[in-house]
Amino acid sequence: MTVKRRNTKTKLQVLELLEKHAQPMAQAELERLLKEEADRVTIYRILRSFCADGKVHKIIGDDGKTYFALCKETCANHHHHTDHHVHFRCTKCDTVECLEDEIHISLPKGYHMEQSNYVISGTCSKCHA
Repeated sequence: MTVKRRNTKTKLQVLELLEKHAQPMAQAELERLLKEEADRVTIYRILRSFCADGKVHKIIGDDGKTYFALCKETCANHHHHTDHHVHFRCTKCDTVECLEDEIHISLPKGYHMEQSNYVISGTCSKCHA
């Protein structure tokens, strides 16, 4: 059964912010930008519903922050949402980006992966130069 969710002004604003930014955004940054429009709990619920619907994926950075990125074709696999690509966090400029190459992990027999989080930290090409 597919659940039809209402599009609210705040949902559209969150989606617009995620679309405007090329890189994943920290939840705290979304809260800061929408502080006049919505509270922390509302933004959290919106992001959680976007994740459930396969619109965005969540990244837990090595810095403990939660980041969200719009899903692209690489996240969808035969109508089943996956997120098996690496994320990179620059320790100098604190940006996070999705690296598009999908990775494949072979688990021992009897194991089934439901979720994964791949974060590499280091210096991005802009800061390393």
